[in-house]
Amino acid sequence: MLHRRTLLTAGGTTAALAALGLSPQAMAQAGLRLGPATPFSFEQLVTRARALAAKPHAPPPPLPADVLERIDYDAHGKLKYKTDFALFKDGPGPFPVTFFHMGRYFQTPVHMHVLDKAGSGARGREILYDPAYFEMPADSPAKALPPGAGFAGFRFQESRLGDQAKLPWQGNDWVAFLGASYFRAIGGLYQYGLSARGVALDVAVNGKNEEFPAFTQVWFEPPAEGSNTVVVYALLEGPSIAGAYRFQMRRDQAVTMDIDCKLFLRQDVARLGLVPLTSMYWYSDKLKPSGIDWRPEVHDSDGLALWTGAGERIWRPLNNPASTGISAFGDRSPKGFGLMQRDRNFDHYLDGVNYDKRPSLWVEPLSDFGEGAVELVEIPTDDEIHDNIGAFWVPKAKAAAGSSYDLRYRLHWVADEPFPSPLARCVATRIGRGGVPGQPRPQGVRKFMVEFLGGPLANVPFGVKPEAVLSAPRGSFSYVFTEAVPNNVAGHWRAQFDYTPEGNGPVDLRLFLKIGDQTLSETWLYQLL
Repeated sequence: MLHRRTLLTAGGTTAALAALGLSPQAMAQAGLRLGPATPFSFEQLVTRARALAAKPHAPPPPLPADVLERIDYDAHGKLKYKTDFALFKDGPGPFPVTFFHMGRYFQTPVHMHVLDKAGSGARGREILYDPAYFEMPADSPAKALPPGAGFAGFRFQESRLGDQAKLPWQGNDWVAFLGASYFRAIGGLYQYGLSARGVALDVAVNGKNEEFPAFTQVWFEPPAEGSNTVVVYALLEGPSIAGAYRFQMRRDQAVTMDIDCKLFLRQDVARLGLVPLTSMYWYSDKLKPSGIDWRPEVHDSDGLALWTGAGERIWRPLNNPASTGISAFGDRSPKGFGLMQRDRNFDHYLDGVNYDKRPSLWVEPLSDFGEGAVELVEIPTDDEIHDNIGAFWVPKAKAAAGSSYDLRYRLHWVADEPFPSPLARCVATRIGRGGVPGQPRPQGVRKFMVEFLGGPLANVPFGVKPEAVLSAPRGSFSYVFTEAVPNNVAGHWRAQFDYTPEGNGPVDLRLFLKIGDQTLSETWLYQLL
Protein backbone atom coordinates (compact mmCIF):
# COMPACT_ATOMS: atom_id res chain seq x y z
CA MET A 1 0.00 0.00 0.00
CA LEU A 2 1.22 3.49 -0.82
CA HIS A 3 2.00 5.76 2.09
CA ARG A 4 -0.48 8.65 2.23
CA ARG A 5 2.28 11.14 1.31
CA THR A 6 3.67 9.06 -1.55
CA LEU A 7 2.87 10.49 -4.98
CA LEU A 8 3.13 8.69 -8.29
CA THR A 9 4.88 10.92 -10.84
CA ALA A 10 5.20 10.84 -14.60
CA GLY A 11 8.04 8.75 -15.87
CA GLY A 12 7.81 5.96 -13.33
CA THR A 13 4.06 5.55 -13.34
CA THR A 14 3.16 2.91 -15.90
CA ALA A 15 4.53 -0.14 -14.16
CA ALA A 16 3.19 0.87 -10.77
CA LEU A 17 -0.30 1.54 -12.06
CA ALA A 18 -0.28 -1.62 -14.15
CA ALA A 19 0.50 -3.54 -11.00
CA LEU A 20 -2.62 -2.04 -9.49
CA GLY A 21 -4.62 -3.42 -12.40
CA LEU A 22 -5.51 -0.08 -14.01
CA SER A 23 -6.26 0.27 -17.71
CA PRO A 24 -4.14 2.47 -20.00
CA GLN A 25 -6.75 5.21 -19.73
CA ALA A 26 -6.46 5.37 -15.96
CA MET A 27 -2.67 5.32 -16.14
CA ALA A 28 -2.85 8.99 -17.03
CA GLN A 29 -3.84 9.83 -13.46
CA ALA A 30 -0.25 10.26 -12.32
CA GLY A 31 0.06 11.78 -8.89
CA LEU A 32 -3.35 10.83 -7.54
CA ARG A 33 -3.66 8.28 -4.76
CA LEU A 34 -6.21 5.61 -5.67
CA GLY A 35 -8.09 3.09 -3.57
CA PRO A 36 -8.77 -0.57 -4.41
CA ALA A 37 -10.79 -1.50 -7.50
CA THR A 38 -14.48 -2.36 -7.23
CA PRO A 39 -16.93 -3.35 -10.01
CA PHE A 40 -19.21 -0.59 -11.27
CA SER A 41 -22.20 -0.16 -13.58
CA PHE A 42 -25.18 2.18 -13.61
CA GLU A 43 -27.45 -0.79 -13.02
CA GLN A 44 -25.46 -1.66 -9.89
CA LEU A 45 -25.76 1.95 -8.74
CA VAL A 46 -29.54 1.85 -9.18
CA THR A 47 -29.70 -1.40 -7.19
CA ARG A 48 -27.62 0.18 -4.45
CA ALA A 49 -29.88 3.25 -4.27
CA ARG A 50 -33.01 1.06 -4.09
CA ALA A 51 -31.48 -0.98 -1.26
CA LEU A 52 -30.47 2.15 0.66
CA ALA A 53 -34.02 3.53 0.42
CA ALA A 54 -35.38 0.34 1.97
CA LYS A 55 -33.46 1.01 5.17
CA PRO A 56 -33.34 3.96 7.60
CA HIS A 57 -30.93 6.68 6.56
CA ALA A 58 -27.45 6.15 7.98
CA PRO A 59 -25.31 9.26 7.43
CA PRO A 60 -21.56 8.70 7.20
CA PRO A 61 -19.42 9.35 10.28
CA PRO A 62 -18.99 13.11 10.58
CA LEU A 63 -15.68 14.81 10.03
CA PRO A 64 -14.27 16.98 12.85
CA ALA A 65 -16.79 19.82 13.02
CA ASP A 66 -14.36 22.17 14.76
CA VAL A 67 -11.88 21.78 11.89
CA LEU A 68 -14.51 22.39 9.21
CA GLU A 69 -15.85 25.44 11.06
CA ARG A 70 -12.39 27.01 11.09
CA ILE A 71 -12.20 26.65 7.29
CA ASP A 72 -14.32 29.78 6.85
CA TYR A 73 -14.81 31.84 3.69
CA ASP A 74 -11.34 33.39 3.81
CA ALA A 75 -9.54 30.17 4.74
CA HIS A 76 -11.41 28.21 2.06
CA GLY A 77 -10.49 30.79 -0.58
CA LYS A 78 -6.80 30.09 0.07
CA LEU A 79 -7.18 26.36 -0.72
CA LYS A 80 -6.43 26.14 -4.43
CA TYR A 81 -6.38 22.79 -6.18
CA LYS A 82 -3.07 22.23 -7.97
CA THR A 83 -3.76 21.61 -11.64
CA ASP A 84 -0.72 19.31 -11.80
CA PHE A 85 -2.98 16.82 -9.99
CA ALA A 86 -5.98 17.30 -12.29
CA LEU A 87 -7.75 14.11 -13.32
CA PHE A 88 -7.40 13.54 -17.10
CA LYS A 89 -4.90 16.41 -17.35
CA ASP A 90 -3.07 14.47 -20.06
CA GLY A 91 -6.14 12.71 -21.36
CA PRO A 92 -8.11 10.80 -22.23
CA GLY A 93 -10.48 13.45 -23.52
CA PRO A 94 -9.95 17.20 -23.60
CA PHE A 95 -11.38 18.22 -20.20
CA PRO A 96 -9.29 17.89 -17.00
CA VAL A 97 -11.10 17.58 -13.66
CA THR A 98 -10.16 19.48 -10.51
CA PHE A 99 -11.62 19.23 -7.00
CA PHE A 100 -12.96 21.54 -4.29
CA HIS A 101 -11.86 21.39 -0.66
CA MET A 102 -14.29 20.95 2.20
CA GLY A 103 -14.98 23.72 4.71
CA ARG A 104 -17.53 25.51 6.89
CA TYR A 105 -20.01 25.92 4.02
CA PHE A 106 -19.30 22.56 2.37
CA GLN A 107 -19.36 19.96 5.13
CA THR A 108 -20.82 16.98 3.27
CA PRO A 109 -17.94 14.80 2.02
CA VAL A 110 -18.15 13.60 -1.57
CA HIS A 111 -16.05 10.58 -2.46
CA MET A 112 -14.69 10.69 -6.02
CA HIS A 113 -13.88 7.64 -8.15
CA VAL A 114 -12.32 7.12 -11.56
CA LEU A 115 -13.49 4.26 -13.79
CA ASP A 116 -11.04 2.29 -15.87
CA LYS A 117 -13.36 2.18 -18.88
CA ALA A 118 -16.88 2.87 -20.12
CA GLY A 119 -19.61 0.25 -20.30
CA SER A 120 -19.95 -3.18 -18.73
CA GLY A 121 -17.09 -4.69 -16.79
CA ALA A 122 -15.84 -1.31 -15.56
CA ARG A 123 -14.08 -0.97 -12.25
CA GLY A 124 -13.80 2.12 -10.11
CA ARG A 125 -11.09 3.32 -7.74
CA GLU A 126 -11.58 6.07 -5.20
CA ILE A 127 -9.42 9.17 -5.57
CA LEU A 128 -8.17 9.47 -2.01
CA TYR A 129 -8.04 12.94 -0.51
CA ASP A 130 -4.55 14.25 0.18
CA PRO A 131 -3.75 17.82 1.35
CA ALA A 132 -0.80 17.75 -1.05
CA TYR A 133 -3.30 18.25 -3.90
CA PHE A 134 -3.98 21.79 -2.67
CA GLU A 135 -2.05 24.99 -2.30
CA MET A 136 -2.41 25.41 1.44
CA PRO A 137 -0.96 28.01 3.84
CA ALA A 138 1.24 26.59 6.58
CA ASP A 139 -1.27 27.61 9.25
CA SER A 140 -4.36 26.40 7.37
CA PRO A 141 -6.88 24.57 9.58
CA ALA A 142 -7.39 22.19 6.63
CA LYS A 143 -4.17 20.44 7.62
CA ALA A 144 -6.06 18.87 10.54
CA LEU A 145 -8.50 16.92 8.36
CA PRO A 146 -8.02 13.15 8.49
CA PRO A 147 -6.86 11.01 5.55
CA GLY A 148 -9.62 10.02 3.15
CA ALA A 149 -11.79 12.97 4.19
CA GLY A 150 -13.24 13.37 0.72
CA PHE A 151 -13.87 16.50 -1.31
CA ALA A 152 -16.58 19.15 -1.46
CA GLY A 153 -17.11 18.85 -5.19
CA PHE A 154 -15.50 18.94 -8.61
CA ARG A 155 -15.37 20.89 -11.84
CA PHE A 156 -14.51 20.24 -15.45
CA GLN A 157 -11.92 22.63 -16.81
CA GLU A 158 -11.97 24.02 -20.33
CA SER A 159 -10.30 21.99 -23.07
CA ARG A 160 -6.59 21.31 -22.75
CA LEU A 161 -6.60 21.00 -26.56
CA GLY A 162 -7.96 24.51 -27.16
CA ASP A 163 -6.23 27.86 -27.60
CA GLN A 164 -4.36 28.15 -24.31
CA ALA A 165 -3.41 31.77 -24.98
CA LYS A 166 -7.08 32.80 -25.13
CA LEU A 167 -8.61 30.25 -22.74
CA PRO A 168 -6.04 28.45 -20.57
CA TRP A 169 -7.69 25.38 -19.07
CA GLN A 170 -5.98 25.80 -15.70
CA GLY A 171 -7.95 28.94 -14.91
CA ASN A 172 -11.27 28.31 -16.65
CA ASP A 173 -14.00 25.75 -16.02
CA TRP A 174 -17.39 25.08 -17.60
CA VAL A 175 -19.29 22.99 -15.08
CA ALA A 176 -19.05 22.75 -11.29
CA PHE A 177 -20.63 20.53 -8.64
CA LEU A 178 -20.13 22.04 -5.19
CA GLY A 179 -21.97 21.47 -1.95
CA ALA A 180 -24.31 18.47 -1.77
CA SER A 181 -26.43 18.12 -4.93
CA TYR A 182 -25.91 21.68 -6.15
CA PHE A 183 -24.41 22.15 -9.63
CA ARG A 184 -24.15 24.76 -12.37
CA ALA A 185 -22.67 25.39 -15.79
CA ILE A 186 -21.73 28.34 -17.95
CA GLY A 187 -23.99 29.37 -20.79
CA GLY A 188 -23.31 30.63 -24.27
CA LEU A 189 -21.87 33.90 -22.88
CA TYR A 190 -19.14 32.20 -20.79
CA GLN A 191 -20.65 33.13 -17.44
CA TYR A 192 -21.94 31.25 -14.39
CA GLY A 193 -25.23 32.27 -12.80
CA LEU A 194 -28.18 30.21 -11.57
CA SER A 195 -27.90 26.60 -10.42
CA ALA A 196 -29.67 23.24 -10.43
CA ARG A 197 -29.97 20.47 -7.84
CA GLY A 198 -30.68 16.76 -7.79
CA VAL A 199 -33.99 17.05 -5.91
CA ALA A 200 -35.58 19.50 -3.45
CA LEU A 201 -37.88 18.11 -0.76
CA ASP A 202 -40.49 19.95 1.30
CA VAL A 203 -39.43 23.42 0.20
CA ALA A 204 -41.61 26.11 1.81
CA VAL A 205 -43.86 23.57 3.57
CA ASN A 206 -45.14 24.79 6.94
CA GLY A 207 -43.95 22.68 9.82
CA LYS A 208 -41.42 20.70 7.80
CA ASN A 209 -37.70 21.11 7.31
CA GLU A 210 -36.45 21.55 3.78
CA GLU A 211 -34.26 18.70 2.58
CA PHE A 212 -31.61 18.91 -0.11
CA PRO A 213 -30.08 15.42 -0.40
CA ALA A 214 -26.42 15.13 -1.27
CA PHE A 215 -24.40 13.49 -4.00
CA THR A 216 -22.14 11.48 -1.71
CA GLN A 217 -20.35 9.31 -4.29
CA VAL A 218 -19.24 10.29 -7.81
CA TRP A 219 -17.69 8.24 -10.63
CA PHE A 220 -15.91 9.66 -13.70
CA GLU A 221 -16.01 7.68 -16.92
CA PRO A 222 -12.89 7.99 -19.10
CA PRO A 223 -13.95 10.15 -22.08
CA ALA A 224 -13.16 9.39 -25.68
CA GLU A 225 -10.23 11.25 -27.17
CA GLY A 226 -11.34 14.44 -28.90
CA SER A 227 -14.94 14.11 -27.66
CA ASN A 228 -16.66 17.17 -26.19
CA THR A 229 -18.87 14.94 -24.01
CA VAL A 230 -18.17 13.68 -20.49
CA VAL A 231 -20.10 11.14 -18.40
CA VAL A 232 -20.42 11.24 -14.61
CA TYR A 233 -22.41 9.00 -12.26
CA ALA A 234 -23.56 9.98 -8.77
CA LEU A 235 -25.24 8.41 -5.74
CA LEU A 236 -27.82 10.67 -4.06
CA GLU A 237 -28.56 10.17 -0.36
CA GLY A 238 -30.79 11.91 2.16
CA PRO A 239 -33.05 11.16 5.12
CA SER A 240 -36.12 10.79 2.85
CA ILE A 241 -34.67 9.55 -0.42
CA ALA A 242 -31.92 7.70 -2.29
CA GLY A 243 -31.18 7.86 -5.99
CA ALA A 244 -28.84 7.08 -8.87
CA TYR A 245 -27.85 9.67 -11.49
CA ARG A 246 -26.12 9.57 -14.83
CA PHE A 247 -24.95 12.88 -16.29
CA GLN A 248 -23.90 13.08 -19.92
CA MET A 249 -22.58 16.63 -20.30
CA ARG A 250 -21.67 18.25 -23.60
CA ARG A 251 -19.54 21.38 -24.03
CA ASP A 252 -20.30 23.28 -27.23
CA GLN A 253 -20.94 26.99 -27.52
CA ALA A 254 -23.11 26.46 -24.45
CA VAL A 255 -23.59 23.41 -22.17
CA THR A 256 -26.20 20.66 -22.30
CA MET A 257 -26.70 17.88 -19.76
CA ASP A 258 -28.64 14.68 -20.44
CA ILE A 259 -29.66 13.36 -17.02
CA ASP A 260 -31.02 9.91 -16.25
CA CYS A 261 -32.11 9.48 -12.63
CA LYS A 262 -33.84 6.76 -10.60
CA LEU A 263 -35.25 7.92 -7.28
CA PHE A 264 -36.59 5.91 -4.33
CA LEU A 265 -38.47 7.44 -1.39
CA ARG A 266 -37.89 6.04 2.08
CA GLN A 267 -40.29 8.53 3.72
CA ASP A 268 -43.43 10.45 2.80
CA VAL A 269 -42.70 13.85 1.25
CA ALA A 270 -45.22 16.71 1.22
CA ARG A 271 -43.65 18.57 -1.74
CA LEU A 272 -41.45 16.49 -4.04
CA GLY A 273 -39.47 18.94 -6.16
CA LEU A 274 -38.03 17.16 -9.19
CA VAL A 275 -35.56 18.83 -11.57
CA PRO A 276 -35.15 21.84 -9.27
CA LEU A 277 -33.67 25.11 -10.50
CA THR A 278 -32.49 27.84 -8.11
CA SER A 279 -31.75 31.46 -8.90
CA MET A 280 -31.61 35.02 -7.53
CA TYR A 281 -34.01 37.88 -8.19
CA TRP A 282 -33.62 41.03 -6.11
CA TYR A 283 -35.21 43.72 -8.28
CA SER A 284 -35.53 44.94 -11.86
CA ASP A 285 -36.93 47.92 -13.74
CA LYS A 286 -40.39 46.34 -13.33
CA LEU A 287 -40.93 47.77 -9.87
CA LYS A 288 -37.84 49.13 -8.13
CA PRO A 289 -38.14 50.62 -4.63
CA SER A 290 -36.48 54.03 -4.46
CA GLY A 291 -32.88 54.14 -3.28
CA ILE A 292 -32.50 50.40 -2.71
CA ASP A 293 -29.20 50.22 -4.62
CA TRP A 294 -27.24 52.25 -7.16
CA ARG A 295 -27.72 49.72 -9.98
CA PRO A 296 -30.84 49.73 -12.17
CA GLU A 297 -31.36 45.94 -11.92
CA VAL A 298 -29.87 43.02 -9.96
CA HIS A 299 -30.91 39.47 -10.83
CA ASP A 300 -29.62 36.16 -12.23
CA SER A 301 -33.03 35.44 -13.82
CA ASP A 302 -35.96 37.70 -14.65
CA GLY A 303 -38.74 35.24 -15.44
CA LEU A 304 -40.13 31.72 -15.58
CA ALA A 305 -40.85 30.45 -19.10
CA LEU A 306 -43.31 27.59 -19.64
CA TRP A 307 -44.12 25.49 -22.70
CA THR A 308 -47.15 23.48 -21.67
CA GLY A 309 -48.20 20.05 -22.82
CA ALA A 310 -51.05 21.73 -24.73
CA GLY A 311 -48.53 23.94 -26.56
CA GLU A 312 -49.16 27.28 -24.82
CA ARG A 313 -46.15 29.54 -24.29
CA ILE A 314 -46.21 31.43 -20.99
CA TRP A 315 -43.96 34.10 -19.47
CA ARG A 316 -44.17 34.81 -15.74
CA PRO A 317 -41.99 37.72 -14.50
CA LEU A 318 -40.32 37.04 -11.16
CA ASN A 319 -41.18 38.81 -7.90
CA ASN A 320 -39.31 39.62 -4.71
CA PRO A 321 -42.31 39.31 -2.38
CA ALA A 322 -42.77 40.55 1.16
CA SER A 323 -43.40 36.96 2.28
CA THR A 324 -42.70 33.56 0.74
CA GLY A 325 -45.03 32.74 -2.12
CA ILE A 326 -45.79 29.55 -4.05
CA SER A 327 -47.28 29.57 -7.55
CA ALA A 328 -48.34 26.31 -9.19
CA PHE A 329 -48.85 25.90 -12.93
CA GLY A 330 -50.76 22.65 -13.45
CA ASP A 331 -49.88 20.67 -16.56
CA ARG A 332 -49.71 17.26 -18.14
CA SER A 333 -46.63 16.11 -20.08
CA PRO A 334 -44.98 19.55 -20.25
CA LYS A 335 -42.72 20.29 -23.20
CA GLY A 336 -40.36 22.33 -21.06
CA PHE A 337 -39.81 25.10 -18.53
CA GLY A 338 -36.97 27.24 -17.33
CA LEU A 339 -35.68 30.21 -15.37
CA MET A 340 -34.51 32.69 -17.96
CA GLN A 341 -32.42 35.84 -18.15
CA ARG A 342 -33.99 37.69 -21.08
CA ASP A 343 -32.62 41.18 -20.46
CA ARG A 344 -29.16 41.23 -22.10
CA ASN A 345 -28.59 45.01 -22.06
CA PHE A 346 -25.52 45.92 -19.98
CA ASP A 347 -26.87 49.44 -19.44
CA HIS A 348 -29.74 47.90 -17.48
CA TYR A 349 -27.27 46.57 -14.87
CA LEU A 350 -24.12 48.77 -14.99
CA ASP A 351 -22.26 46.19 -12.90
CA GLY A 352 -18.95 44.44 -13.45
CA VAL A 353 -20.22 41.01 -12.39
CA ASN A 354 -21.89 40.29 -15.75
CA TYR A 355 -25.55 40.03 -14.82
CA ASP A 356 -26.28 40.73 -18.48
CA LYS A 357 -24.42 37.51 -19.38
CA ARG A 358 -25.91 35.13 -16.80
CA PRO A 359 -27.17 31.92 -18.43
CA SER A 360 -30.75 30.88 -18.85
CA LEU A 361 -31.57 27.31 -17.82
CA TRP A 362 -34.19 25.32 -19.72
CA VAL A 363 -35.55 21.88 -18.78
CA GLU A 364 -36.46 19.62 -21.71
CA PRO A 365 -38.22 16.41 -20.59
CA LEU A 366 -36.91 13.35 -22.45
CA SER A 367 -39.43 11.09 -20.71
CA ASP A 368 -43.09 11.74 -19.97
CA PHE A 369 -43.37 13.73 -16.73
CA GLY A 370 -47.06 12.81 -16.50
CA GLU A 371 -49.50 14.97 -14.55
CA GLY A 372 -48.39 17.56 -12.04
CA ALA A 373 -47.31 21.18 -11.85
CA VAL A 374 -44.35 23.44 -12.30
CA GLU A 375 -44.12 25.18 -8.95
CA LEU A 376 -42.40 28.52 -8.48
CA VAL A 377 -41.10 29.51 -5.04
CA GLU A 378 -40.34 33.19 -4.43
CA ILE A 379 -38.67 34.11 -1.13
CA PRO A 380 -38.03 37.66 0.13
CA THR A 381 -34.47 38.94 -0.10
CA ASP A 382 -32.79 42.27 0.60
CA ASP A 383 -29.48 41.43 -1.08
CA GLU A 384 -28.02 39.66 -4.09
CA ILE A 385 -26.14 37.00 -2.11
CA HIS A 386 -29.17 34.74 -1.60
CA ASP A 387 -30.78 32.29 -4.02
CA ASN A 388 -34.39 33.25 -3.33
CA ILE A 389 -36.06 31.73 -6.40
CA GLY A 390 -36.85 28.05 -6.97
CA ALA A 391 -38.70 26.24 -9.75
CA PHE A 392 -39.33 22.50 -10.02
CA TRP A 393 -41.72 19.83 -11.23
CA VAL A 394 -44.08 18.38 -8.61
CA PRO A 395 -45.96 15.19 -9.61
CA LYS A 396 -49.70 15.16 -8.86
CA ALA A 397 -49.62 11.74 -7.18
CA LYS A 398 -48.77 11.63 -3.50
CA ALA A 399 -45.06 11.20 -2.82
CA ALA A 400 -45.34 8.30 -0.38
CA ALA A 401 -42.64 6.13 1.14
CA GLY A 402 -41.83 3.28 -1.23
CA SER A 403 -42.59 5.33 -4.35
CA SER A 404 -40.05 5.38 -7.17
CA TYR A 405 -39.42 7.78 -10.05
CA ASP A 406 -37.64 7.23 -13.35
CA LEU A 407 -36.80 10.50 -15.11
CA ARG A 408 -34.87 11.50 -18.19
CA TYR A 409 -34.41 15.15 -19.03
CA ARG A 410 -32.01 17.57 -20.69
CA LEU A 411 -30.76 20.79 -19.15
CA HIS A 412 -29.83 23.57 -21.57
CA TRP A 413 -27.49 26.21 -20.10
CA VAL A 414 -27.85 28.82 -22.81
CA ALA A 415 -27.98 32.52 -23.66
CA ASP A 416 -31.50 32.21 -25.06
CA GLU A 417 -34.32 29.69 -25.07
CA PRO A 418 -33.31 26.57 -27.04
CA PHE A 419 -36.80 26.21 -28.59
CA PRO A 420 -37.93 29.77 -29.29
CA SER A 421 -41.62 30.32 -29.84
CA PRO A 422 -42.78 31.63 -33.22
CA LEU A 423 -44.91 34.10 -31.26
CA ALA A 424 -43.81 37.50 -29.98
CA ARG A 425 -42.31 37.25 -26.54
CA CYS A 426 -42.53 39.52 -23.52
CA VAL A 427 -39.40 41.65 -23.11
CA ALA A 428 -40.42 44.07 -20.34
CA THR A 429 -42.98 44.57 -17.58
CA ARG A 430 -43.30 48.04 -16.06
CA ILE A 431 -45.62 48.97 -13.18
CA GLY A 432 -46.68 52.35 -11.81
CA ARG A 433 -49.61 54.22 -10.30
CA GLY A 434 -52.88 53.98 -12.16
CA GLY A 435 -54.97 56.86 -13.39
CA VAL A 436 -54.39 59.80 -15.70
CA PRO A 437 -51.50 62.29 -15.39
CA GLY A 438 -52.59 65.65 -14.06
CA GLN A 439 -55.52 64.21 -12.11
CA PRO A 440 -55.68 62.69 -8.61
CA ARG A 441 -54.41 59.10 -8.77
CA PRO A 442 -56.96 56.53 -7.51
CA GLN A 443 -55.85 54.66 -4.42
CA GLY A 444 -54.65 51.09 -5.02
CA VAL A 445 -54.96 51.15 -8.83
CA ARG A 446 -51.90 49.89 -10.73
CA LYS A 447 -50.85 50.82 -14.25
CA PHE A 448 -49.08 48.16 -16.33
CA MET A 449 -47.00 48.58 -19.46
CA VAL A 450 -46.11 45.19 -20.97
CA GLU A 451 -43.81 45.04 -23.99
CA PHE A 452 -43.72 42.31 -26.63
CA LEU A 453 -41.22 41.88 -29.45
CA GLY A 454 -40.89 39.82 -32.62
CA GLY A 455 -42.87 37.00 -34.18
CA PRO A 456 -46.00 37.97 -36.13
CA LEU A 457 -45.96 41.45 -34.55
CA ALA A 458 -43.31 42.32 -37.12
CA ASN A 459 -45.91 41.84 -39.87
CA VAL A 460 -48.82 43.82 -38.43
CA PRO A 461 -50.19 46.00 -41.29
CA PHE A 462 -49.84 49.76 -41.00
CA GLY A 463 -52.82 51.27 -39.20
CA VAL A 464 -53.83 47.99 -37.53
CA LYS A 465 -53.46 47.58 -33.79
CA PRO A 466 -53.31 44.25 -31.93
CA GLU A 467 -55.96 43.59 -29.32
CA ALA A 468 -54.91 43.14 -25.69
CA VAL A 469 -56.79 40.14 -24.28
CA LEU A 470 -56.88 40.52 -20.47
CA SER A 471 -58.33 38.38 -17.69
CA ALA A 472 -58.16 38.03 -13.91
CA PRO A 473 -60.20 36.05 -11.38
CA ARG A 474 -61.40 39.29 -9.79
CA GLY A 475 -60.97 43.04 -10.14
CA SER A 476 -61.41 45.19 -13.24
CA PHE A 477 -59.39 46.63 -16.13
CA SER A 478 -59.52 50.14 -17.61
CA TYR A 479 -57.56 52.42 -19.95
CA VAL A 480 -56.65 49.42 -22.11
CA PHE A 481 -54.83 50.08 -25.38
CA THR A 482 -51.88 48.90 -27.48
CA GLU A 483 -49.32 50.88 -29.44
CA ALA A 484 -46.06 50.38 -31.28
CA VAL A 485 -43.09 51.34 -29.11
CA PRO A 486 -41.77 54.57 -30.68
CA ASN A 487 -38.24 53.32 -31.28
CA ASN A 488 -38.48 52.30 -34.97
CA VAL A 489 -37.94 48.63 -34.08
CA ALA A 490 -40.21 46.43 -36.20
CA GLY A 491 -42.50 44.18 -34.18
CA HIS A 492 -41.97 46.02 -30.86
CA TRP A 493 -45.38 46.70 -29.28
CA ARG A 494 -46.69 47.40 -25.83
CA ALA A 495 -49.99 46.94 -24.07
CA GLN A 496 -51.05 49.44 -21.41
CA PHE A 497 -53.84 49.04 -18.88
CA ASP A 498 -54.94 49.93 -15.37
CA TYR A 499 -56.03 47.24 -12.94
CA THR A 500 -58.31 47.89 -9.98
CA PRO A 501 -58.15 45.04 -7.44
CA GLU A 502 -61.07 43.65 -5.49
CA GLY A 503 -60.67 41.76 -2.24
CA ASN A 504 -57.46 40.78 -0.51
CA GLY A 505 -54.60 38.47 -1.39
CA PRO A 506 -52.53 37.81 -4.51
CA VAL A 507 -54.21 37.84 -7.90
CA ASP A 508 -52.91 36.45 -11.20
CA LEU A 509 -53.29 38.71 -14.23
CA ARG A 510 -53.23 37.25 -17.73
CA LEU A 511 -52.55 38.95 -21.08
CA PHE A 512 -51.82 38.12 -24.69
CA LEU A 513 -52.08 39.96 -28.02
CA LYS A 514 -54.17 38.92 -31.00
CA ILE A 515 -55.68 40.17 -34.24
CA GLY A 516 -58.96 38.46 -35.03
CA ASP A 517 -58.46 34.75 -34.39
CA GLN A 518 -54.67 34.94 -34.74
CA THR A 519 -52.66 34.81 -31.51
CA LEU A 520 -49.62 37.08 -31.84
CA SER A 521 -47.80 36.71 -28.52
CA GLU A 522 -46.99 34.32 -25.76
CA THR A 523 -49.14 34.59 -22.63
CA TRP A 524 -47.98 37.02 -19.97
CA LEU A 525 -48.86 36.06 -16.41
CA TYR A 526 -48.23 38.29 -13.44
CA GLN A 527 -48.94 37.76 -9.77
CA LEU A 528 -49.93 41.05 -8.17
CA LEU A 529 -49.31 40.80 -4.45
